[in-house]
Amino acid sequence: MISFSRRLNNIQEYYFSQKLKEVKSMQVAGKPVINMGIGSPDLPPSPAVINALNETARLPEAHGYQSYQGIPELRQAFLKFYFDHYQVGGFGSDEVLPLLGSKEGILFISMAFTNPGDSVLIPDPGYPTYTSVSKMLDLHCLPYELTEGNNWKPDFEQLEKMDLKTVKIMWTNYPHMPTGAKADFSVFQNLVDFAMRHQILLVHDNPYSFILEDHPKSIFQIEGAKEVALELNSLSKTSNMAGWRIGAVIGKKDFIDAIIKVKSNVDSGMFLGLQKGAVAALELDKNWYDKLNLEYAQRRALVWELVEKLGLSYQKETSGMFVWAKLDAQHEARKFVDDLLYDKNIFVTPGDIFGQNGKGWVRFSLCVSQEKIKEAIGRI
Repeated sequence: MISFSRRLNNIQEYYFSQKLKEVKSMQVAGKPVINMGIGSPDLPPSPAVINALNETARLPEAHGYQSYQGIPELRQAFLKFYFDHYQVGGFGSDEVLPLLGSKEGILFISMAFTNPGDSVLIPDPGYPTYTSVSKMLDLHCLPYELTEGNNWKPDFEQLEKMDLKTVKIMWTNYPHMPTGAKADFSVFQNLVDFAMRHQILLVHDNPYSFILEDHPKSIFQIEGAKEVALELNSLSKTSNMAGWRIGAVIGKKDFIDAIIKVKSNVDSGMFLGLQKGAVAALELDKNWYDKLNLEYAQRRALVWELVEKLGLSYQKETSGMFVWAKLDAQHEARKFVDDLLYDKNIFVTPGDIFGQNGKGWVRFSLCVSQEKIKEAIGRI
């Protein structure tokens, strides 16, 4: 008989892949489901981005294979973006690598820097892909706790007590998903110092730094971070381009060269029209982000109202495109989510898909129009 890989025993189909099938089938059956579960921007990209894509797609020479490293114009645009918005310089064009989204980066970084049996530090709660990719590669997942009492920041005293001998990578992410917690530079400094002490590759996943955040931050604003860190960034959230699958990883040349060894054997580069559109997105000025954040701020105020009507608690001093809400002790997250879906046709995300410390929490996405959020409030 044809058999399956043993690695499938360690992972399950991505939660959203499963649940969105159910949501879609309910909608097809006529149920008016409001999807507040996933962070897929419903707003369009800038017209300048669409124009760049359209103009490039008309060129006969645009449809062939592209460079594995992305066109020089795109790499330079990422570097200028970092200089203009994070005040981070000193990187060369061979120290940034465009990616087909951050998920690709998580896989390729893991493949380039670990061997089966190595360990990785994963935030709990945190992005589920850190765990699933690690399990697929036969790595040991070592969760490090983020708690409400510590404002969802790493507890470095607890980290120092862990057995770190086989740890190769530490995944971190601020503004944090799913909680929306912000990190000041002291947290970034502690992360870099920790990585240096233990010679661990620190990977900062940074797709939310412009969403409801007045002062975007990068791990590379910390002196010495370049020696131990990589940073993933993405146009999915900041430029409303989630379906375009465009991101990048930034880091020193030796690190990027290692990732290219993996990437160049897996894909053949990004369509030129997408790259030109990405350049246009990276050149957008502050007005773009201000307008985007005004809309998200108005949506968030409405989601807060919805959360209060549901009897949940939440924090206001957060960033990113989600509201992280706490259930009372009598409710279990997945049952709460299913009850809300089946009784009110509103879909939100159970916190436990992000780790053990997500139990008792649910996540609301801001990627829903104000009209739809008001409709959801009305249903409650």
